[in-house]
Amino acid sequence: MTIAPDTKDWTWVLRRPCEECGFAARSVPREQIAALLLANAQRWPGVLADAERARRRTRPDRWSPLEYACHVRDVLRLGDHRLGLMLTEEDPTYPGWDQDAAAVEGRYGDQEPAVVAAELVAAARQIAASLASVCGTQWTRTGVRGDGVRFTVESLARYVAHEPVHHLYDVTGERHR
Repeated sequence: MTIAPDTKDWTWVLRRPCEECGFAARSVPREQIAALLLANAQRWPGVLADAERARRRTRPDRWSPLEYACHVRDVLRLGDHRLGLMLTEEDPTYPGWDQDAAAVEGRYGDQEPAVVAAELVAAARQIAASLASVCGTQWTRTGVRGDGVRFTVESLARYVAHEPVHHLYDVTGERHR
């Protein structure tokens, strides 16, 4: 299964609603992104509660719920790291991230669902706390992804928020409201 590598420009999710999951990044007030991430994270332990089901791929071209949860956990961790760079450095460039390589190297399908659920919730709490501390002109601070895509703190927060929403849709079929 190939999920878009960091080197592809998926910033279209910042301009229009996602046709698949229904998430409209611009419709969420920036001050509510942290709460959205926390609410989303609370759903993942239920998704992973049945370890056998969590490990099962329903189609060969789709990850299992466990693999998606590992990916979401790592996206939240990476988003928090990048956010920290943007808040502490002047216009940092952060390295790209190969999501597929991370899945293989991290052996996503072999991880323990209960552990991943706890780690995902912890990662959501961490980035939510970081976002809750952002104020005023900090929302406009910038950073550049290794492939040249420029983000503000606000656009990074919206971009990261799409990932857990979209992948919860991937495993539950429930569109974002």
